[in-house]
Amino acid sequence: MPDFIPSSLCVFCGSRFGTDPATSETAVALGRLLAAEGITLVYGGGGVGLMGLVANAVLDSGGRAIGIIPNFLLQREAGHPDLTETVVVETMHERKLQMFERSEAFVVLPGGIGTLEEFFEVLSWRTLGLHKKPIVIIDQGGYWQPLAALLRGVVEGGFADRTHLDHVAIVSEVSEVLPAIAAMPPAAGSEKPLDRV
Repeated sequence: MPDFIPSSLCVFCGSRFGTDPATSETAVALGRLLAAEGITLVYGGGGVGLMGLVANAVLDSGGRAIGIIPNFLLQREAGHPDLTETVVVETMHERKLQMFERSEAFVVLPGGIGTLEEFFEVLSWRTLGLHKKPIVIIDQGGYWQPLAALLRGVVEGGFADRTHLDHVAIVSEVSEVLPAIAAMPPAAGSEKPLDRV
């Protein structure tokens, strides 16, 4: 078992299921893994799509799930009614900041524009030295290959340092998530305070 296991982990993922049934299976497997390892799920608070599957898998397996959701999305994303804790905020910025502050690592499942936006924000913060929390992408069925190519292209185009690619681990299986996180443990005392809301 890896030396570093986060006590809480933020999952960014879609509020839809996507077209590949295996993606839903991956979301459920991730939720079960978090519960089995005693890792608290932190996520966007929705009860639909992959978001709902991960949360339900955590809860059904006896784990803890914390949802952070803006008031205006409670109905649109059908806020999950049975979470361990639900934090209702006013803005998307507050949502992302709360998710960041309550988590020791990040995992990205397939998702849409919102998932991309959340991923790029924590990646940007890491490249700026605002944190050193691990970021892992689960590349279910090759879904994130275009994103991986984009990141490489940014580096090859001279707009980012090659070391920035080390800030993200891309894996294909849920079983690889915790080893990947353990391979890039956060450095103690390295974070700068975030006041961006």
